[in-house]
Amino acid sequence: MKTSTAPIEVGDSLSRYLAEIADHALLTADEEVELAQAIEAGREAEEELAKVSVRGARRAQLERAVRKGKEARDRFIRANLRLVVSQAKRYRSQYGIEFIDLIQEGNLGLIRAVEKFDWRKGFKFSTYATWWIRQAMQRAVAEKSRTVRLPNSLHDTLLTLNGTRNRLLSELGRQPTPEELSEESGLTLEQVLEAELVADSVSLESPVGEDGATLGDFVAQDDEDDPVSEAERNAVIEMLRKAIDRLPEREAYILAMRVGFEDGIPKTHEEIGKHLDLGPTRVRSLEKRALARLRHPSFGLQEEAMILD
Repeated sequence: MKTSTAPIEVGDSLSRYLAEIADHALLTADEEVELAQAIEAGREAEEELAKVSVRGARRAQLERAVRKGKEARDRFIRANLRLVVSQAKRYRSQYGIEFIDLIQEGNLGLIRAVEKFDWRKGFKFSTYATWWIRQAMQRAVAEKSRTVRLPNSLHDTLLTLNGTRNRLLSELGRQPTPEELSEESGLTLEQVLEAELVADSVSLESPVGEDGATLGDFVAQDDEDDPVSEAERNAVIEMLRKAIDRLPEREAYILAMRVGFEDGIPKTHEEIGKHLDLGPTRVRSLEKRALARLRHPSFGLQEEAMILD
């Protein structure tokens, strides 16, 4: 059967592609573990075949494991192609990137997720893969933004908005709301929101953290087609809460405030610094140190910790 992970040609019908991937059944948690184990066994068998001279029954056994591993990988990818489509909807039409191009970028992220998935950690694959898919799409948006010239009117709006934001930040001691920006700048609320969306996308050219992820990558959004359920998101958040509790008190407080664990509203470095009597630069330094701790294997999070970046 032809796999749906091959590049999608421009001439292909998007509706036909979506219909094709809809035929692939979603996996149960047990099936995810079973396929991941087969992929791992196939990878190990391939390594053994490459390192030593193996003959007879053992060679046949290893070749069979390699073949099963590749079949498991293909099935794993096909079963999650709809997850890519649901994520692509978040970035549709940004900077003129075609929907089908976003899907193709997301498919590359999905493949990466399948290759790196560690079934021993107990995460449902869709929760884990979402990070890799979004990262691939965000990078595509960032790359496109480097080559797109902003319309003069939008450029002027951004300049006005940034000046107003800096002035209000100084006066209020906090980030101004869109409504405050609108009232102070004379721009309509719609103009403010549109400009902030553009600014968020352009800011992708300055990635945060070692892997280029940003906190905005992981803001929960309602999407009835998203296979990642609210229960799964809550499970990840709870796991991160427990991990953060193992950090030194000040670092734990900073991360908790940055992601909004207390009231659901992420706090800025400036706001956190005022509570701790620290400057924004020092808060950023402690935040980076805390994230580095969470990436240590002893916390069992690794890539999942990037949800905090």
